[in-house]
Amino acid sequence: MGFIEDELSEVKKLCEHLIPGSKLVSCVKTMVRIEIKRTEHKTLVACIQFPQTYPKEPLLIELKSKTLSEKLLQKLTSIAEEEAKKYLGKTQTLKVFIFLRKFIDENPLICCYDEITELKSMLNSTSDEVKLKQKSSTLVLKIINDRYYLDVKVGVPDDYPVHPINLRDVDSNFPPIFNRHMIAQAKEIARQCVDPPLKRKPNSPPFKPEPSLKRSIAFLIDCIKRLPKENCGYCKQECFPKIQM
Repeated sequence: MGFIEDELSEVKKLCEHLIPGSKLVSCVKTMVRIEIKRTEHKTLVACIQFPQTYPKEPLLIELKSKTLSEKLLQKLTSIAEEEAKKYLGKTQTLKVFIFLRKFIDENPLICCYDEITELKSMLNSTSDEVKLKQKSSTLVLKIINDRYYLDVKVGVPDDYPVHPINLRDVDSNFPPIFNRHMIAQAKEIARQCVDPPLKRKPNSPPFKPEPSLKRSIAFLIDCIKRLPKENCGYCKQECFPKIQM
């Protein structure tokens, strides 16, 4: 057998044993196709083709997913192609598949890639902060409006968006009554995204959980950017006191 035939035989033998959650759909010389699944919303399909001068050239890689962001897949494809280049002259297919599974495991926030991108666009890049902690599947947010601020850690569960985000380690200098309202309402918005209503409207479609990250955090951003500048309906002065630093 030739080099590619030997590699295909190796892939058939080892792929599903070495890569958790994998399903080898096709393994022929014209295309190798595999599904890699961690959760329902962390699933992708990788299609591999062998260029004419393989293995002197890297594999041709195409990634597809019904749930992951198209922009994320484009970036991940480029990263996977660079990974394949590390093994020129050697077998590359299994190594690329193992790399893709490892990427999914080590980057749990991929399931909300587009939501994070949209939230970043709502923030002030010079004063606000958003840090991604992939190991703990957490976003660390600092939202500032003049001298008022809110710090919060946002946890994203592994099976997101089936389960909602969680808010913890909240620190803020907003008046306590406003702070309690903002956090409680953000949590309630997240809950409503995943829990069906007690009374279903007639002829409404079956309930499906929806992503809760953007909706909840967008609410917090709106409150922090808007409330300190709100004017009293009676005296027309700003309701929040000026904070001396």
